[in-house]
This record gives sequence, C-alpha cells and structure tokens, in this order.
Amino acid sequence: MRILLILTTIIFAACTPGPVADFVLINGNIYTVNPAQPRAEAVAVKGGKIIAVGTASEIHSLTGSKTEILDLEGKTVVPGLIESHAHIMGVGENQRYLNLMTVSSYEELVEKVAAAVSKSKPGDWILGRGWHQSKWIPQPEMITGYQTHEKLSAVSPQNPVFLTHASGHAAFANAKAMELAGITPGMTFGEDGEIIQYPDGRPTGIFTESAAGLIGKFVPQDTPESLRLDLQAAIDECLANGLTSFQDAGAGPAAIETFQAFVREGKMSVRLWTMLDGSNEELLQTWYANGPQTEDEYLTIRAIKLYADGALGSRGAWLLEEYSDRHGHFGNPIMPMDYVETVAQDALKYGFQVCVHAIGDRANREVLDRFETAFAQHPEVKDPRFRIEHAQHLDPEDIPRFAQLGVIASMQAIHMSSDRPWAIDRLGKKRIEDGAYVWRKLIDSGAKVINGTDAPVEPLSPIACFYASVSRKTLAGDPPGGFEPGQKMTRDEALRSYTLDAAYGAFQENEKGSLEVGKLADFTVLSQDIMTVEEEKLLNTEIEYTIVGGVVRYKKP
Repeated sequence: MRILLILTTIIFAACTPGPVADFVLINGNIYTVNPAQPRAEAVAVKGGKIIAVGTASEIHSLTGSKTEILDLEGKTVVPGLIESHAHIMGVGENQRYLNLMTVSSYEELVEKVAAAVSKSKPGDWILGRGWHQSKWIPQPEMITGYQTHEKLSAVSPQNPVFLTHASGHAAFANAKAMELAGITPGMTFGEDGEIIQYPDGRPTGIFTESAAGLIGKFVPQDTPESLRLDLQAAIDECLANGLTSFQDAGAGPAAIETFQAFVREGKMSVRLWTMLDGSNEELLQTWYANGPQTEDEYLTIRAIKLYADGALGSRGAWLLEEYSDRHGHFGNPIMPMDYVETVAQDALKYGFQVCVHAIGDRANREVLDRFETAFAQHPEVKDPRFRIEHAQHLDPEDIPRFAQLGVIASMQAIHMSSDRPWAIDRLGKKRIEDGAYVWRKLIDSGAKVINGTDAPVEPLSPIACFYASVSRKTLAGDPPGGFEPGQKMTRDEALRSYTLDAAYGAFQENEKGSLEVGKLADFTVLSQDIMTVEEEKLLNTEIEYTIVGGVVRYKKP
C-alpha cells in the first residue's frame, strides 16, 4: 500500500503543470546584470517576482490563457533603475515652484520672477529653485562671487521672493523678503552660514548654508495636502524616467507620515528607501527605540542622513586648502563632527546605516575619521555599509580608505557634467585632477560606487547620468574626449552603479538590482541599447516602459 501511494504521488507530480506566469516579457535584448547569465531574451513573472529568465521558447512554456505578454520587439531591458541619492519631496515640490535650472543669465531670472509677480497678489511669496551664478553668461556684477538683489527687488516690490540655489546650499532673497525677516545692515550669522554683504555691511540678498533659514522660516509651510501632491508628482516623474526604486536623502516626520499613508493606500508605485533627517534628534530617538523598517517592499527606513559641509557652488564645501577663487576661505562644517561620531556610534548600536553629505576634501576626511573610530568601537557590526554622499573632492590619501573601511561612495556623475566647467575655478587644476569626481580611482581601489542625480539639484534622468559616467562630458558634448578621461566608468560599471551596486548600497542586493529568479520583477525598457550605441547617441535614449512588481506603471505616450 505504501509503495502504491509513493508511485501515485510520483505520477501525479509528473503530470502537474509548472507555474503559469502572470506576466512575461519576450523578444527582448535583456541585460540581467547577473554574471552567471548576463543576457536573455525573455523573463517570466508571478506574484510580483521573477520565476524564470531565459530564451523566448523557455519562457513561452510558462504562459497560460491569462498571462499578460509584452512583446518587446527587440527593445533593450535592464533591471529596474535605482536612484541612489535624491530628494523625493523636493522633486515633487519643484513642480510647484519656479524652475530656474535652465536660466542662463541674471536678466532671465529677473524676467521669470517678474512674470510670476504679474500673476500674483501683493504679499504672495514667489518661490523658486535652480539658479547657479557660475553658469550665467554674461556674468553680472558680483560681490563675493554672487549677484546682488537690486534688479530682483525692482520687479517685486510688494512680493517677498526666495529663490534657492541649484545646490540647495544658498538662497537669494529680495528686499521685501529681507524686510519681513528683519535683516539689517551689518547683521552676521554663525560658522555654519553667511549673510553676503557689500563692503559697507548692506546685505546683498545672498544667504549661504544655514543662514538661508533666516528667510526660510517665514516662507509658507507645507501642509498634508501639499505633501501628498508633491509625493505623487515625484512618483510620476520617477516612473517617466525609468526609475523603479528611489533612495531618498533625508526625510522628517511629516514626509515619513506621507510615505506611510501612500503605502497603506496602495499608491506607492515606486520602491522608496529613505534616510531619516539626522538633524532631528527626537526623530532619531524614536526610531532607535522602534528599530529599522525593512519588511515592506515599497518602503524601507533604515538609514540616517547627516551633513558634514555645504556645496562647492556656494563655496560651502569644506576644504583642506583655501578656495582658488576666494582667498582665505575654506568653506565650513554644517554639523559638529562630534555629533557625526555620536550618531555613527548610535546607528551601529541600533542597526541603522549612516549616510553623510560630504563634498570637500576636508569634510570627507573628517567623516572617514569618525567612521573609522565608530567601527573600531563596534567590531561586532561586521557589515555596516556606511555611506558618504557625494564624495566629490577627495585628498589622494583618502581615496583608498573607502575600500579599506567598507564605506560606500554614493556619487552623482551628473554633478561632474554640470559642475566641472566652473569647478576648476574653485579648486584649481591640481586638485581637480588629483581628487575631483574620481570614480575610476575609487572603483579601482575596490570601493563600491553607486550613482544618482541629487534631484532636484540636477534633472532626475538616469540616462543623462549614465552618459556623464561613461563620457565625462557636459550634456552639450564638451569637451571632446571628456574631462579627465582616465576617470570614466565602463558601461558595465555605469549600469551596475544604477542597479546591483545601488541595491547593495541599501542592503537590498538579494531582492533587486539584477534579473534573477526570486528577485522583484522590476524592469526598465529602453528605446535603444545603451551598452552598444554610439556615445553621441546615448542622450537620445527614451524610456519605453517602467515596470514595477510585474505591473506596467509607465508607458511612453
């Protein structure tokens, strides 16, 4: 009887059909980022996860009458692209405010503000972001490297104006805004910011780093409704750019509540991994008590964002030697380094990553030193995966320390494309060549380099960032051969920096980042093969589909 039961079970199992896929992609040019199976023609999905990767005929055997089939017609597929460092609420907020990214002169900025004033009531705030004085042609009259407010104030006498620098580390205010904030001649700030002034002490309208808060605290605050609108706008922007996952560089309580509400309501159609705002000590203590949130596929909270310094564009990046274009100025720290070390120690104790914004070589060294001390005091944590966000300008002595300490370099290749033409004025030729945007040196030293855009500082385009990674050129294609071409990534490295290595940077390489059985069914479908197309045609690449969990979330119109 027992033998008969066993034989019956074997026969039944042999007759049972295999799994039937919910969704398949066929006839594709698929890059899996899986070394064991680098290429494929088709992928099968069931329950939001990959169940097979192979040839079209292999995948066809898994289809049934209810299987959704997407014929790719030879289009290129890569694992769902992961934005490793950007600000999701800022991406959405940017849709509501004046977008000044493309402004090419001070006069054009003034014209945009004047147009906004004409549509506003007296007293309404005019808000915007994206201006960068170093990119303007012609250059206006400058005080300490910045424009002055008089032309801006002349077109907006009754409306306070507050315009954030592209970097987010400086702001430009008109006379009305300064009047409301009580800014007076000769007023000074602390070490972590500066009110730029004329020689006679009159404010020019420029406020760098934390000093921008003198005006910012008077700006109308976000509401729960505006936060929801911003998040939805940002999700739509991500999907249109082929992003299936987004690593958010710092969120406070209100934003986190909005994220959690979207997850509960089934509206979070991009996978969000977020860093806690490390300047909010009460927020950190709450999360230390509760521990990381890692169980949800659409929202992970397990990291802390800190700031070591400012930005190069605002001359707030903290340097070992003075700025080449401002004698005696070294930039400045944003947070006390003792606080960075304290948070690093606590994070190791409670199971969190630490991600520190550090742009200047002094800031990077200080953070590496604090990490090294924390690691030595917590040897029980074997794989902390702490990150330095940006790591733009490094002293050559500190480059190998990333790999030695296991610190991830979370870099944004598009910053090189955008900043390099004027960054040489800040740093000089030697520092640029030795340690600026040196992802090749970091990769060769054994460090993990992950990629992103820092949007809304830069446009949220992984294609533009991929191009910058492999070409070292501006988006206009300059210069021939690229800036410091020895630092280029290969195309394989650039793809990994947006997929598997990006997932590694969030402890998620076992769930996403490559197309393998058991991983999340996230795909980005491209109009052309970015691994082989001529370099000058890379920027023509369009997003055909963005697929999250086996569901088409975006299709090119």
